[in-house]
Amino acid sequence: MTPKEINQLVTQIETHIECWKQFNHFITVARTKKFGPADDNHFLEIKSIIVQELELIYASIEVQSPTREEIHNLITNAPSLRYLAEMGDGALRNLEAQWHKIYIGWHAILGQLKVKQLAEENKAFWSGKK
Repeated sequence: MTPKEINQLVTQIETHIECWKQFNHFITVARTKKFGPADDNHFLEIKSIIVQELELIYASIEVQSPTREEIHNLITNAPSLRYLAEMGDGALRNLEAQWHKIYIGWHAILGQLKVKQLAEENKAFWSGKK
């Protein structure tokens, strides 16, 4: 993987992680039961972006965890804010635990890529290339 590809992938995963943060925000919104149609539409958009970005990332690198199936299951188990709002507290906590596991997994991948990014920068520095 070239330094440019690593940089692009780091940026892409950082954006993906931001979408995961928004997903979690919507779990909180659903728990409060204070949302409208615009919120539900935004939630659907975030889920769409997550799934699309997931495929782009998986096409670029091999990812052991989080798996595509874990992510699809989580997204499938959260069809709408109304659905989440009607879930029991235990089910919502389980969803949050699944989200957290995936979220931490993405941060681990990001950290690994940043190590590669730094190694490439150091290699370029020591070789005199920019």
